[in-house]
Amino acid sequence: MTRHDLKIALWIAALVAIVGLSIGYVAGKLTQPGVSRATAPEAPVRFAEAGAPDFMGRNGSTLPGYQEVYVNDYYDLLDPAAEARVRSHLVELYDRTGIEMTVLTIQDMAFYGYTGSLESFATALFNDWGIGNAARNDGVLILVSRFDRRMRIELGSGYPAARDADMQRVIDDYFLPAFRRDAYQEGIETGVEETIRTLAGVYPGSYDLSIVERGWASILRTLHHLGDWIFALAALPLAGGALLVRAFLRHRPRPCPNCRRVMEKAGEVEDDAHLDSGQQLEERLRSIDYDVWQCGGCGHAEIRRYRNWFSSYSGCPQCGYRTMETETEVLEAATTTSTGRRRYDYSCTGCGYRNSEVRTIPKVSKSSSGGGSGRSSFGGGSSSGGGASGSW
Repeated sequence: MTRHDLKIALWIAALVAIVGLSIGYVAGKLTQPGVSRATAPEAPVRFAEAGAPDFMGRNGSTLPGYQEVYVNDYYDLLDPAAEARVRSHLVELYDRTGIEMTVLTIQDMAFYGYTGSLESFATALFNDWGIGNAARNDGVLILVSRFDRRMRIELGSGYPAARDADMQRVIDDYFLPAFRRDAYQEGIETGVEETIRTLAGVYPGSYDLSIVERGWASILRTLHHLGDWIFALAALPLAGGALLVRAFLRHRPRPCPNCRRVMEKAGEVEDDAHLDSGQQLEERLRSIDYDVWQCGGCGHAEIRRYRNWFSSYSGCPQCGYRTMETETEVLEAATTTSTGRRRYDYSCTGCGYRNSEVRTIPKVSKSSSGGGSGRSSFGGGSSSGGGASGSW
């Protein structure tokens, strides 16, 4: 690459970086809602109906009780892996913000002897469990009633009324589209993540990201929500632009440094006359591609080297060519109490170099049992009926 090529590439990279940072910053600012809380909650609503629930509520009520404070998937709408992901998001939310959010799935309200509205059922359940901090009343209940074909996001009485519209948007745009396709697991996972973003200002796993990083994370999640075909449409122009820039820098006419005459690029067969055996092997292995530029005036020739980033071959420490293969084998697996060992075997196709080394595999980290993951009861919060509902 000549200095002129390098200058062009740096200008393009700088422009892309500036545009990317600007887009990420704007998106990060626009997708960073605050969490508003009131300070004077109204009196909680309660009810009691006859029935035979799976798990009794507090003080023997006929409301369903809870087995844990994060996910009570009584109708098995989530597989174990999805349930673990949702739980980890809710544990992280509590640890980072103090917000108690819980997910409950049930067969239907009739199973608990109730024939009234989902809204009163959710409010009574919220207050029976005492979801949220007792002083802030910032708890959140996500209730999915499978055969009633209804759901609700019940909010603690510390949230302003404006949050009801936010929750309605989350239900309409993230939960219900998947539920209408009977994709309950997808809807719950996507909906929980969006509920967290709406209330906490960040998506799960993004609490320590910068504004720019959060912005791009939000853009990518939005594209994913719209569908994989959106990713393809967005990737096509970017990939096409990158290929065009690479092709321009590689194949553009270049002057001879001696006589300034425009040089010509040799064909794949002709350029072998200018390559040594190691370079020719790299081309056969497709680890490196070489271009040979020749001047028809003074006979000057230049060899340009282009690395194949998807090649499995690496540079050989003995001959210097990118003709070395690496194979690995686990000799001893790591556990939570001890490290493991992995052997790396290196062999060069060109010069015959051979070598092996053994590296240590770190211990497997244990799941944390501190913070929110160790909680077994709610904080005594209450709801006055705020939130939003939806049906499918």
